[in-house]
Amino acid sequence: MEAATFRSKRKKRLANTKTKNKFCEPLFLLLCASNLHCFSIISFFSPFFLPPLSSAMSRSIVRQSKFRHVFGQAVKADQSYDDIRVSKVTWDSSFCAVNPKFLAVIVESSGGGAFLVLPLSKSGRVDKNYPLVIGHSGPVLDIDWCPHDDNIIASCSEDCTAMVWQIPDHTLTRPLSDPVVVLEGHSKRVGIVTWHPTARNILLTAGSDNLIIVWNVGAGEPLISMDDHPDLIYSVSWNRNGSLFCTTCKDRRLRVCDPRKREVVAERLAPHEGIRPMRAIFIRDGNIFTTGFTRMSQRELGLWDPTNFEEPIALLELDTSNGVLLPYYDPDANMVYLCGKGDSSIRYFEITEEPPYVHYLSTFSSKEPQRGMGFMPKRGVDVSKCEIARLYKLLDKKCEPITMTVPRKSDLFQDDLYPDTAGPEPAMEPEEWLDGRDEDPILVSMREGYVPPKSRELKVVKKNVLDSRPTTRRSMSTMDTNSLPVSSIQNLKATVLSQEKRICDLEDKLSQFTNGTD
Repeated sequence: MEAATFRSKRKKRLANTKTKNKFCEPLFLLLCASNLHCFSIISFFSPFFLPPLSSAMSRSIVRQSKFRHVFGQAVKADQSYDDIRVSKVTWDSSFCAVNPKFLAVIVESSGGGAFLVLPLSKSGRVDKNYPLVIGHSGPVLDIDWCPHDDNIIASCSEDCTAMVWQIPDHTLTRPLSDPVVVLEGHSKRVGIVTWHPTARNILLTAGSDNLIIVWNVGAGEPLISMDDHPDLIYSVSWNRNGSLFCTTCKDRRLRVCDPRKREVVAERLAPHEGIRPMRAIFIRDGNIFTTGFTRMSQRELGLWDPTNFEEPIALLELDTSNGVLLPYYDPDANMVYLCGKGDSSIRYFEITEEPPYVHYLSTFSSKEPQRGMGFMPKRGVDVSKCEIARLYKLLDKKCEPITMTVPRKSDLFQDDLYPDTAGPEPAMEPEEWLDGRDEDPILVSMREGYVPPKSRELKVVKKNVLDSRPTTRRSMSTMDTNSLPVSSIQNLKATVLSQEKRICDLEDKLSQFTNGTD
């Protein structure tokens, strides 16, 4: 009985389905015919009224940029710098500075602080007895090359001082312990040192005493002192013409300061909600690029307009990690390279005027985590290989250069990749900057490649010759030979000639001994 009932119900459902299909099929065919007719009409008139579908889709999906295909590549093993004992100081510094002539790395040293300076051409294994720069009595925390003289470098240390050094063009044969000038003004360790981008001999230092001092290195004296920060200063960055600088602080505030007015002109509380350290840099158009952490300890980047700190221009979450993101900015390409301490990757972004304003480009990844990073100025890259940036990655006992290249088929100079860049000539003197003058960097062409200028000696003029501060010793190689009497010079020449003759005789005897003739 139940089986018969089930069969009858099934027959009724099939009958109803057939009845519905009788009415649905003509309606479906009518709709298809009408749609086909409309589609044929649209297809006929589309060349006159509508853009090609493929090009419209490509414009909406693919962003046009000449830096979309930038790729990073580590150099060969023989072009790296091996056996470097990188410093283990727990300070969020890059530990590395580089310019078109030299590579400088903060290293481990007993009995005080030291850093290593190598000519760029001296790659390979570094001798463990290679001479260091050893003037500080405490660990070195930060170093920075002068943008206007490739032989001048500034350093700061836990010994509460900053020092300025002149590095000779030839390879060091003995440790360098005599700075050109010692800058004493902080009561606690000095953690940040950075040069003014356009004025000669202007140097900024920031210490754990929450004090920022702007120095005239040529006179060896402080010009400006600011104590507007209530807590530890994490980072300082000048804008393009050096009229302002921005700072991040442990009180979670981003500040924009005018040093000549000695005031904070703008500030923002908690641009990133996390409590971990932030970093901030000025970019070319005057906006500020920041890196920090969210409340959930996710790393984050932001773009801000200092004239309107209410809302960010862009805010982007990246990943979850403990390493502080160190930003390195290329003003010519308007690109930012993010290098996290303890990371094994380098992310790079392009900043544009179109939303979302900060565009992710790509990531360079390697196996070993980085301890620090150095960024080559644009005038030091190889234009013949379409290299737009070069970073120097610090490992535990090694420094590995990484080249960022835009692939091009032509071997000709690429004008769009290499606009005129900031050159080594300062735009103004310290007194002009202090009087309120602002100048953009003096630009040089990259068409013929960068040619390093001849080294210039940094002269320090002390206004008070009876200064109670002990003067630094000068080595014999830096003394002015004009101050020596004529008889002493003649005696030195005679001694040198006799020693050269003796060396030649000894070399002849040694060659005879090795050849078996003796």
